[in-house]
Amino acid sequence: MPALESWENQYSDRQYWVHLEIPEFNCICPKTGLPDFATITIDYVPDRACVELKSLKLYIAAFRDVGIFHEHVVNRICDDMVNALAPHQLKVHGEFGTRGGITTSVKVAWPRDADAARK
Repeated sequence: MPALESWENQYSDRQYWVHLEIPEFNCICPKTGLPDFATITIDYVPDRACVELKSLKLYIAAFRDVGIFHEHVVNRICDDMVNALAPHQLKVHGEFGTRGGITTSVKVAWPRDADAARK
């Protein structure tokens, strides 16, 4: 996977949310080999670093050739964002398209807080 790059947050003394929406996410179902489509939403409170958007675009595009379960996609993005940015808070939500009559929605929050992920 391409590395997520960052730039220095000049407002690290403030607590504010950054909202990113990726409506054209796709990956491969590891069972069928067919494409899966989703909207990925990332919300985070930066500390000293913010994600560089071109690197995020390249990182997200790399998933199109990866066989990965929906639950793993969302957790992988969360882990990689935490490792790259060390944010105060982070939420990742994947809303996957209907397949076989089932729509999947996966949410994760960091620090690991089950109540925050449900919101």
